[in-house]
Amino acid sequence: MLERLNEEIRRRNYVVRIFPNTESCLRLVRALAVETHENWMEAIR
Repeated sequence: MLERLNEEIRRRNYVVRIFPNTESCLRLVRALAVETHENWMEAIR
């Protein structure tokens, strides 16, 4: 699961290319982690 999350972060990072600050990068990583968690929780049900 972590490998998939890392690949998704790399893919989205490639699209954005340059982040204006550290917070914007962390915001993207957190959003992907939350999305992955929600998908995982839905799959369990």
